[in-house]
Amino acid sequence: MTAPHHEVQHLTIHGHRRAFVKVGSGPVVLLLHGLGCDHTTWSPVIDTLAERYTVLAPDLLGHGASDKPRADYSVGGYANGMRDLLTVLGIDKVTVVGHSFGGGVAMQFAYQFPERTERMMLVASGGLGPEVSPAIRAITTPGFHQLMGVLTLPGVRHVGVAGMRTLAAAPLPGTSDLAEVADIYDSFKDPRARAAIRQVVRAVVDWRGQLVTMADRAYLTEAMPMSVVWGSHDRVIPVSHADNAASLAPKASVEVIAGAGHFPHKDHPERFAAILDDFVRTTRPAVYSRARWRRLLANGPAAPVSPVHAVATA
Repeated sequence: MTAPHHEVQHLTIHGHRRAFVKVGSGPVVLLLHGLGCDHTTWSPVIDTLAERYTVLAPDLLGHGASDKPRADYSVGGYANGMRDLLTVLGIDKVTVVGHSFGGGVAMQFAYQFPERTERMMLVASGGLGPEVSPAIRAITTPGFHQLMGVLTLPGVRHVGVAGMRTLAAAPLPGTSDLAEVADIYDSFKDPRARAAIRQVVRAVVDWRGQLVTMADRAYLTEAMPMSVVWGSHDRVIPVSHADNAASLAPKASVEVIAGAGHFPHKDHPERFAAILDDFVRTTRPAVYSRARWRRLLANGPAAPVSPVHAVATA
Protein backbone atom coordinates (compact mmCIF):
# COMPACT_ATOMS: atom_id res chain seq x y z
CA MET A 1 0.00 0.00 0.00
CA THR A 2 1.15 3.53 -0.73
CA ALA A 3 1.73 5.56 2.44
CA PRO A 4 -0.58 8.58 2.77
CA HIS A 5 0.97 11.92 1.83
CA HIS A 6 0.94 14.70 4.39
CA GLU A 7 1.71 18.36 3.74
CA VAL A 8 5.19 19.24 4.89
CA GLN A 9 5.62 22.66 6.50
CA HIS A 10 8.86 24.49 7.22
CA LEU A 11 10.17 26.84 9.86
CA THR A 12 13.62 28.40 10.17
CA ILE A 13 14.97 28.30 13.73
CA HIS A 14 18.53 29.35 14.63
CA GLY A 15 19.11 29.80 10.90
CA HIS A 16 18.32 26.17 10.06
CA ARG A 17 15.27 25.12 8.05
CA ARG A 18 13.20 22.49 9.81
CA ALA A 19 10.53 20.37 8.16
CA PHE A 20 7.49 18.97 9.95
CA VAL A 21 3.97 17.66 9.51
CA LYS A 22 1.20 19.02 11.75
CA VAL A 23 -2.33 17.66 11.40
CA GLY A 24 -5.44 17.06 13.52
CA SER A 25 -6.70 18.75 16.65
CA GLY A 26 -6.78 18.01 20.35
CA PRO A 27 -3.99 17.14 22.79
CA VAL A 28 -0.59 17.25 21.10
CA VAL A 29 1.34 14.07 20.31
CA LEU A 30 4.96 14.69 19.27
CA LEU A 31 6.30 11.83 17.12
CA LEU A 32 10.10 11.55 16.91
CA HIS A 33 11.55 9.25 14.25
CA GLY A 34 14.67 7.13 14.43
CA LEU A 35 18.14 7.28 12.94
CA GLY A 36 18.23 7.98 9.21
CA CYS A 37 14.43 8.13 8.97
CA ASP A 38 12.05 11.08 8.73
CA HIS A 39 8.42 11.90 9.51
CA THR A 40 7.19 9.45 6.85
CA THR A 41 8.01 6.54 9.15
CA TRP A 42 4.85 7.57 11.05
CA SER A 43 2.66 7.87 7.94
CA PRO A 44 0.70 4.65 8.61
CA VAL A 45 -0.56 6.00 11.96
CA ILE A 46 -0.74 9.78 11.50
CA ASP A 47 -4.27 9.94 10.08
CA THR A 48 -5.69 7.58 12.70
CA LEU A 49 -4.11 9.55 15.54
CA ALA A 50 -5.19 12.87 13.98
CA GLU A 51 -8.83 11.88 14.55
CA ARG A 52 -8.29 12.54 18.29
CA TYR A 53 -5.01 14.43 18.59
CA THR A 54 -2.87 17.18 17.14
CA VAL A 55 -0.07 15.15 15.57
CA LEU A 56 3.31 16.86 15.18
CA ALA A 57 5.90 14.80 13.28
CA PRO A 58 9.14 16.68 12.55
CA ASP A 59 12.14 15.72 10.45
CA LEU A 60 14.95 15.96 12.99
CA LEU A 61 17.87 18.16 12.01
CA GLY A 62 20.14 16.24 9.63
CA HIS A 63 17.24 14.08 8.41
CA GLY A 64 14.59 14.17 5.72
CA ALA A 65 13.74 17.61 4.37
CA SER A 66 15.32 19.46 7.31
CA ASP A 67 18.70 21.14 6.94
CA LYS A 68 21.86 19.11 7.47
CA PRO A 69 24.38 21.59 8.85
CA ARG A 70 27.59 20.97 10.73
CA ALA A 71 25.90 21.26 14.12
CA ASP A 72 25.17 19.72 17.52
CA TYR A 73 23.63 16.29 16.93
CA SER A 74 23.61 15.12 20.54
CA VAL A 75 20.38 13.94 22.17
CA GLY A 76 20.49 17.08 24.32
CA GLY A 77 20.82 19.25 21.23
CA TYR A 78 17.85 17.51 19.63
CA ALA A 79 15.77 17.95 22.79
CA ASN A 80 16.54 21.67 22.72
CA GLY A 81 15.54 21.80 19.07
CA MET A 82 12.18 20.19 19.83
CA ARG A 83 11.60 22.64 22.69
CA ASP A 84 12.28 25.53 20.33
CA LEU A 85 10.04 24.14 17.58
CA LEU A 86 7.17 23.71 20.05
CA THR A 87 7.71 27.25 21.34
CA VAL A 88 7.57 28.79 17.87
CA LEU A 89 4.41 26.78 17.11
CA GLY A 90 2.79 27.98 20.35
CA ILE A 91 2.56 24.47 21.86
CA ASP A 92 3.08 24.26 25.60
CA LYS A 93 2.82 20.54 26.44
CA VAL A 94 3.00 17.24 24.58
CA THR A 95 2.88 13.50 24.88
CA VAL A 96 6.28 12.68 23.42
CA VAL A 97 6.66 9.45 21.43
CA GLY A 98 10.13 8.39 20.29
CA HIS A 99 11.18 5.51 18.06
CA SER A 100 14.69 4.02 18.24
CA PHE A 101 17.12 6.99 18.38
CA GLY A 102 14.04 9.20 18.67
CA GLY A 103 13.31 7.36 21.91
CA GLY A 104 16.59 8.64 23.29
CA VAL A 105 15.59 12.15 22.24
CA ALA A 106 12.18 11.65 23.87
CA MET A 107 13.82 10.61 27.16
CA GLN A 108 16.14 13.59 27.04
CA PHE A 109 13.27 15.94 26.24
CA ALA A 110 11.25 14.63 29.18
CA TYR A 111 14.30 14.94 31.44
CA GLN A 112 15.24 18.46 30.35
CA PHE A 113 11.71 19.81 30.04
CA PRO A 114 9.40 17.94 32.45
CA GLU A 115 7.17 21.00 32.63
CA ARG A 116 6.36 20.48 28.94
CA THR A 117 5.98 16.71 28.96
CA GLU A 118 2.64 15.11 29.83
CA ARG A 119 3.58 11.51 29.01
CA MET A 120 6.38 9.55 27.34
CA MET A 121 6.16 6.56 25.02
CA LEU A 122 9.30 4.72 23.91
CA VAL A 123 9.09 2.57 20.78
CA ALA A 124 11.93 0.07 20.24
CA SER A 125 13.99 2.75 21.92
CA GLY A 126 17.66 3.29 22.34
CA GLY A 127 19.03 4.02 25.81
CA LEU A 128 17.74 0.88 27.52
CA GLY A 129 20.71 -1.45 27.03
CA PRO A 130 24.05 -1.63 25.23
CA GLU A 131 23.15 -4.04 22.44
CA VAL A 132 22.57 -2.62 18.96
CA SER A 133 22.91 -4.05 15.45
CA PRO A 134 26.44 -4.31 13.96
CA ALA A 135 25.30 -2.13 11.05
CA ILE A 136 24.76 0.83 13.36
CA ARG A 137 28.06 0.26 15.17
CA ALA A 138 29.76 0.21 11.77
CA ILE A 139 28.72 3.82 11.15
CA THR A 140 31.19 4.92 13.85
CA THR A 141 34.17 3.28 12.14
CA PRO A 142 36.80 5.14 10.06
CA GLY A 143 36.05 4.96 6.37
CA PHE A 144 32.26 4.70 6.68
CA HIS A 145 31.69 7.99 4.85
CA GLN A 146 33.96 6.98 1.96
CA LEU A 147 32.57 3.42 1.73
CA MET A 148 28.99 4.66 1.62
CA GLY A 149 30.02 7.11 -1.07
CA VAL A 150 30.90 4.10 -3.23
CA LEU A 151 27.92 1.98 -2.19
CA THR A 152 25.49 4.79 -3.01
CA LEU A 153 26.71 5.35 -6.56
CA PRO A 154 23.62 5.21 -8.82
CA GLY A 155 23.99 1.67 -10.21
CA VAL A 156 25.05 0.07 -6.94
CA ARG A 157 22.43 1.93 -4.91
CA HIS A 158 19.56 1.07 -7.25
CA VAL A 159 20.38 -2.63 -7.11
CA GLY A 160 20.73 -2.60 -3.33
CA VAL A 161 17.52 -0.65 -2.73
CA ALA A 162 15.54 -2.84 -5.14
CA GLY A 163 16.86 -6.00 -3.50
CA MET A 164 15.92 -4.84 -0.01
CA ARG A 165 12.43 -3.82 -1.09
CA THR A 166 11.89 -7.16 -2.81
CA LEU A 167 12.90 -9.03 0.32
CA ALA A 168 10.72 -6.75 2.46
CA ALA A 169 7.69 -7.69 0.38
CA ALA A 170 8.40 -11.43 0.69
CA PRO A 171 6.49 -13.36 3.37
CA LEU A 172 9.64 -14.18 5.30
CA PRO A 173 10.22 -13.71 9.04
CA GLY A 174 12.33 -10.74 10.02
CA THR A 175 12.45 -9.03 6.61
CA SER A 176 9.75 -6.37 7.06
CA ASP A 177 12.28 -3.83 8.38
CA LEU A 178 14.17 -3.89 5.07
CA ALA A 179 11.68 -1.51 3.43
CA GLU A 180 12.63 1.23 5.88
CA VAL A 181 16.31 0.26 5.72
CA ALA A 182 16.13 0.68 1.92
CA ASP A 183 14.87 4.24 2.38
CA ILE A 184 17.68 4.99 4.84
CA TYR A 185 20.27 3.50 2.47
CA ASP A 186 18.88 5.57 -0.40
CA SER A 187 19.13 8.76 1.69
CA PHE A 188 22.87 8.16 2.16
CA LYS A 189 23.45 9.27 -1.44
CA ASP A 190 23.50 12.79 0.03
CA PRO A 191 26.96 13.30 1.60
CA ARG A 192 25.47 15.86 4.02
CA ALA A 193 23.05 13.21 5.28
CA ARG A 194 25.89 10.69 5.71
CA ALA A 195 27.95 13.22 7.68
CA ALA A 196 25.01 14.13 9.91
CA ILE A 197 24.14 10.49 10.64
CA ARG A 198 27.76 9.71 11.48
CA GLN A 199 27.80 12.57 13.99
CA VAL A 200 24.53 11.39 15.50
CA VAL A 201 25.73 7.81 15.94
CA ARG A 202 29.12 8.79 17.33
CA ALA A 203 27.36 10.72 20.09
CA VAL A 204 25.46 7.65 21.33
CA VAL A 205 27.28 4.50 20.12
CA ASP A 206 30.84 3.18 20.07
CA TRP A 207 32.24 -0.17 18.86
CA ARG A 208 30.92 -1.88 22.02
CA GLY A 209 27.36 -0.64 21.63
CA GLN A 210 25.14 2.09 23.05
CA LEU A 211 26.72 4.69 25.30
CA VAL A 212 23.68 6.70 26.40
CA THR A 213 21.35 5.24 29.02
CA MET A 214 18.37 6.29 31.09
CA ALA A 215 19.33 3.84 33.88
CA ASP A 216 20.60 6.46 36.31
CA ARG A 217 17.57 8.73 35.84
CA ALA A 218 14.76 6.21 35.37
CA TYR A 219 13.45 6.93 38.88
CA LEU A 220 12.30 10.33 37.61
CA THR A 221 9.58 8.56 35.61
CA GLU A 222 7.70 8.21 38.90
CA ALA A 223 6.47 11.72 38.14
CA MET A 224 5.38 10.95 34.57
CA PRO A 225 3.29 8.25 32.81
CA MET A 226 5.52 6.06 30.65
CA SER A 227 4.77 3.39 28.07
CA VAL A 228 7.14 1.07 26.21
CA VAL A 229 6.28 -0.65 22.90
CA TRP A 230 8.46 -3.19 21.10
CA GLY A 231 8.25 -5.66 18.24
CA SER A 232 8.89 -9.29 19.12
CA HIS A 233 11.10 -9.74 16.02
CA ASP A 234 13.24 -6.61 16.39
CA ARG A 235 16.72 -7.29 14.98
CA VAL A 236 18.08 -3.78 15.45
CA ILE A 237 17.58 -3.37 19.21
CA PRO A 238 16.61 -6.62 20.96
CA VAL A 239 13.17 -6.98 22.51
CA SER A 240 14.87 -7.91 25.79
CA HIS A 241 15.39 -4.18 26.28
CA ALA A 242 11.66 -3.92 26.95
CA ASP A 243 12.33 -6.03 30.06
CA ASN A 244 15.14 -3.63 30.96
CA ALA A 245 12.60 -0.80 30.82
CA ALA A 246 10.26 -2.70 33.11
CA SER A 247 13.10 -3.19 35.60
CA LEU A 248 14.23 0.43 35.46
CA ALA A 249 10.71 1.93 35.58
CA PRO A 250 8.35 -0.56 37.25
CA LYS A 251 5.33 1.73 36.83
CA ALA A 252 5.72 1.84 33.06
CA SER A 253 3.34 -0.15 30.86
CA VAL A 254 5.09 -2.51 28.45
CA GLU A 255 3.56 -3.87 25.22
CA VAL A 256 5.30 -6.34 22.91
CA ILE A 257 3.60 -6.62 19.51
CA ALA A 258 3.87 -10.17 18.22
CA GLY A 259 5.40 -10.52 14.77
CA ALA A 260 6.52 -6.89 14.51
CA GLY A 261 10.10 -5.90 13.80
CA HIS A 262 11.96 -2.72 14.65
CA PHE A 263 9.12 -0.59 13.24
CA PRO A 264 5.97 -1.82 15.05
CA HIS A 265 4.10 1.35 14.07
CA LYS A 266 4.55 0.32 10.42
CA ASP A 267 4.14 -3.45 10.77
CA HIS A 268 0.95 -3.21 12.83
CA PRO A 269 -0.27 0.41 12.57
CA GLU A 270 -3.82 -0.21 13.85
CA ARG A 271 -2.54 -2.06 16.92
CA PHE A 272 0.09 0.61 17.58
CA ALA A 273 -2.38 3.49 17.25
CA ALA A 274 -4.77 1.71 19.62
CA ILE A 275 -1.99 1.25 22.21
CA LEU A 276 -1.02 4.92 22.01
CA ASP A 277 -4.63 6.09 22.17
CA ASP A 278 -5.32 3.87 25.19
CA PHE A 279 -2.16 5.13 26.90
CA VAL A 280 -3.19 8.77 26.50
CA ARG A 281 -6.85 8.24 27.44
CA THR A 282 -6.19 6.13 30.55
CA THR A 283 -3.36 8.14 32.12
CA ARG A 284 -3.46 11.57 33.68
CA PRO A 285 -1.02 14.02 32.16
CA ALA A 286 1.95 14.76 34.36
CA VAL A 287 1.75 18.09 36.14
CA TYR A 288 5.16 19.55 36.81
CA SER A 289 5.90 20.36 40.42
CA ARG A 290 9.28 21.87 41.20
CA ALA A 291 8.98 20.71 44.82
CA ARG A 292 8.29 17.10 43.79
CA TRP A 293 11.07 17.18 41.20
CA ARG A 294 13.44 18.55 43.84
CA ARG A 295 12.50 15.73 46.24
CA LEU A 296 13.06 13.07 43.58
CA LEU A 297 16.45 14.51 42.67
CA ALA A 298 17.49 14.92 46.29
CA ASN A 299 16.45 11.40 47.32
CA GLY A 300 17.63 9.64 44.18
CA PRO A 301 16.58 6.11 43.23
CA ALA A 302 15.15 3.82 45.88
CA ALA A 303 17.87 1.24 45.20
CA PRO A 304 21.40 1.43 43.79
CA VAL A 305 21.40 1.73 40.01
CA SER A 306 23.12 -1.07 38.12
CA PRO A 307 25.07 -0.18 35.00
CA VAL A 308 22.95 -0.66 31.93
CA HIS A 309 25.03 -3.64 30.78
CA ALA A 310 24.34 -5.37 34.10
CA VAL A 311 20.62 -4.76 33.76
CA ALA A 312 20.72 -6.14 30.23
CA THR A 313 22.57 -9.27 31.33
CA ALA A 314 20.09 -9.87 34.14
